[in-house]
Amino acid sequence: MSRVAAIPLLCAMLSAPLTPAHRGLQVIANEDQRRVDITIDGRPFTSYIWPTTLKKPVLYPLVSDEGITVTRGYPLDPRPGERVDHPHQAGLWFNYGNVNGFDFWNNSDAIKPEDRAKMGSIGETKIVSTVSGTDRGELVADSVWTAGDGETLLNQTTRYVFMSRPHARVIDLFITLTAQDHVVFNDDKEGLLGIRVARWLESPEEKGGEFMDASGRPTRVAAAGAEATGEYLTSEGVKGEAAWSTRGRWCLLTGHTGEHTVTLAILDHPGNPGYPTYWHARGYGLFAANPLGRKIFDPKETPFDFALEKGQSVTFRYRVLIDSFAATPAELDKEADAFAR
Repeated sequence: MSRVAAIPLLCAMLSAPLTPAHRGLQVIANEDQRRVDITIDGRPFTSYIWPTTLKKPVLYPLVSDEGITVTRGYPLDPRPGERVDHPHQAGLWFNYGNVNGFDFWNNSDAIKPEDRAKMGSIGETKIVSTVSGTDRGELVADSVWTAGDGETLLNQTTRYVFMSRPHARVIDLFITLTAQDHVVFNDDKEGLLGIRVARWLESPEEKGGEFMDASGRPTRVAAAGAEATGEYLTSEGVKGEAAWSTRGRWCLLTGHTGEHTVTLAILDHPGNPGYPTYWHARGYGLFAANPLGRKIFDPKETPFDFALEKGQSVTFRYRVLIDSFAATPAELDKEADAFAR
């Protein structure tokens, strides 16, 4: 497909009668359409998609139990009034800005032809398995990291665990990377687990400006709109735009749209390299955990430059929460303790 109309397709399910096949948490693969749809009692939760217009698989959209979409529509399904910067930031994704000198993070159809050899892409290779259940489902998918010169750098196997709770939805990600040659994740700010949030979750503090990617390409971002209500808070008590470049085991983003309040949170895991992660969290709507940057966030530190030898593997673990209420630090601490176990 040249364009992924994910929201219209999923929302059409809301008007269909609820049959036994739709009850519970369903994980339904449709590889011909390059997607796996995740629903709860027939209502949309998210989809794992790998459209030809993107350079990596993503989860898109992310929808709360009240039917509120927390991710930006652009570039897949642009919505009136939302930002159209950073076309590589779609849904929820996992990649990095400098792997053996190749930029996987910023790659998109907007890259000029003369720059494409410097980029990397992540291609879906196989849906390994799907499991549906009453309030829990799983998806295992394989993909491959390919450098701009055609070399395969990494094989990736991702296990997604989707959970339904009262007033909340949860996604656990277990991402295993296996090096196909000597691979270095050079210390860089562009990583690692990212979400591009909806306009109303942007920070009202956002003043706009130019943001540079890993290769020094600028992207201009405008100041926040009147509908922006989002505020970051980290496990260390850092609030708002000050959260960027600080470390913590969790970070939440709370905002409201209409009568709905939502908290979107990312939880790090003690088993991850670079724990606790740095937060690459921007007021314009990028919410990312980057455990592989260090000196880029704190000039007093030494570069991380995380390396894998050929055949060596590493697993990253994250939990993403979508709560239909304003979650408290005590609730996030309890959640992080449970995830760590």
